[in-house]
Amino acid sequence: MEELIRRFIDHLAVAGRSPHTLAAYQADIELLQKMMQAKPAREASPTDLRKALAKLHAQGLSGRSLARRLSSWRQFYHWLQLNGGREDNPAAGLRAPKREKLLPKALPVDGAAALLNRIEGDDGLDARDRAIFELVYSCGLRLSETVALNLDDVDFSDQLLRIRGKGGKERLAPIGAEAMVRLRAWLGERSAAEEEPALFLGRHGRRLGGRQIEKRLRDWAIKTGASQHVHPHMLRHSFASHLLQSSGDLRAVQELLGHANLSSTQIYTALDFQHLAKAYDGAHPRARKRGKPGEGEPS
Repeated sequence: MEELIRRFIDHLAVAGRSPHTLAAYQADIELLQKMMQAKPAREASPTDLRKALAKLHAQGLSGRSLARRLSSWRQFYHWLQLNGGREDNPAAGLRAPKREKLLPKALPVDGAAALLNRIEGDDGLDARDRAIFELVYSCGLRLSETVALNLDDVDFSDQLLRIRGKGGKERLAPIGAEAMVRLRAWLGERSAAEEEPALFLGRHGRRLGGRQIEKRLRDWAIKTGASQHVHPHMLRHSFASHLLQSSGDLRAVQELLGHANLSSTQIYTALDFQHLAKAYDGAHPRARKRGKPGEGEPS
């Protein structure tokens, strides 16, 4: 079997795979051989591979790690097929457990307010930055949507913002009072190049780019003493989480975020549950952790 694995790795090396990738493939195939014990890995059945995946899953491997190992096994058996080593690929129809979804990071309500309230300065670009970040937090904007905004997307009379989202789909979102104040302040400073329609501009009067917005927010977060790295999408997450906490209206949050499917919005219910769980732990008398005997409640 060792000779077979070596030939497979040599095949990958000729195909231009990196040393790191080659080492990962070799480790994954050798792991499978070890789990098969007396039976050669080249003779594994789909049931054998399912059992191997289940065992690794029980040992605590993440969905991402299992998917990588299964991909290695699938490539190995495909190579065997091409070279007459077997007629089928026992890994072809198998799927690893779904990868766990990482919860988006959101600022606490007071953390978002503290950051935005401290963005102040005499420079016109400071007024622009405050307007950008107030608007992102007020309307739940994606970075690409923020960059694409034009002057005529702001309806000052009805306090509405027209947003061009993914796939060219448009939506309207109400603009909060503080964001309206900051937008008007920025427009008093805005100096555009000829016929430039963009709402937010750089130093030379041209449309501001996404990287510039990310850098300005990162710099402001550091300057204002934020305890974590802050990026524009975190303000969008904060918008969704805070709105859901206060309203409980998942459909409304879906519409405001511009999500095509409700499942994309439902991840924020987990954030909302975390908020409720912390409130419960801090307030409910039966939720508090027991102390040592003799402390707090009787043991």
